[in-house]
Amino acid sequence: MAKKPNLKLGDRLEIKILLDKGYSFRAISEVMDRGHNTVSYEVNMNGGKDGYNPYNADQYARTRKKDTRHQWSKIEANSELKAYIIEKLEAHWNPDEIAGRMKKDKTGWYASKTAIYEWLWSVQGQAYCVHLYSKRYQKKKRKKKTERVMIPDRVSIHHRSKTVDNRRTFGHWEYDTVVSRKGCSGGLSVGSERKGKLITATVVKSMSTVEHMEVIQKCMTEHPTLSVTFDNGIENKQHKALGVPTFFCDPYCSAQKGGVENANKMLRRYFPKGTNFRKVTQKQVDTAVLLINSKPRKSLGYKTALEVSRVWYDRYIKSKSVLIEG
Repeated sequence: MAKKPNLKLGDRLEIKILLDKGYSFRAISEVMDRGHNTVSYEVNMNGGKDGYNPYNADQYARTRKKDTRHQWSKIEANSELKAYIIEKLEAHWNPDEIAGRMKKDKTGWYASKTAIYEWLWSVQGQAYCVHLYSKRYQKKKRKKKTERVMIPDRVSIHHRSKTVDNRRTFGHWEYDTVVSRKGCSGGLSVGSERKGKLITATVVKSMSTVEHMEVIQKCMTEHPTLSVTFDNGIENKQHKALGVPTFFCDPYCSAQKGGVENANKMLRRYFPKGTNFRKVTQKQVDTAVLLINSKPRKSLGYKTALEVSRVWYDRYIKSKSVLIEG
């Protein structure tokens, strides 16, 4: 949810009008689509329901904001506070230790570590920067982070054609992995054909990108593949090796490849969470896959994935033979 902007004068005038009409804080918050605490804090900080003045409240908010930006100025305005900070700096205390000790001792005046640093970096306080451990005379510039490209040449799922999205043609696959229990390597490489709902599953010894891609390439020799959709797992890093268009879901949007997610769920019936796939054979996986592909599916008009896909394969093989003969 997007953060609401700070209250403006117009908002404060509206609060005043609603207060005069007898609205409660909660009713005002609902009318203005603001948090209840925002409204109650605003009114109670500025004279309460009877004494609320929107113009004074707006001026006070501006002043408070300005004071927040220049917290260090109160150090110059308070000689005792300034002397205390200088004394502790000379004793090799850092600003965090000075601020923490002031709060602990309840000295009667206080400056946060941020305010102390800002004062030190100002014209008035720079002479005392020599007492800092780093002897830094200005705020350290943050290094610009370089973006890590975990999956090179990644193409968003939003660039996938409508033909794929609408499941109009066969041959568009989604792939994912099912992992072993914590502390165990290995898992399943799972594929799901978007239109025919046919699923494949292969035992892998590790979640390495090399092994995962090798499994998919082998499946592609057995099942016609026009495109593949992945999530953002690092095991999909070498997707370009497949030689077909590949697309990637948005981060944390696994529902965008709902077919293979549903396949994973059905496979979990036979291999529940906590399974160590190092002890699972490919024959056991093939048995489970056959049971799933032989189930009538509502989305297929209560036909099975094998029945629907068989028609597709017959057409595919026929078209290939025609091309060869031609």
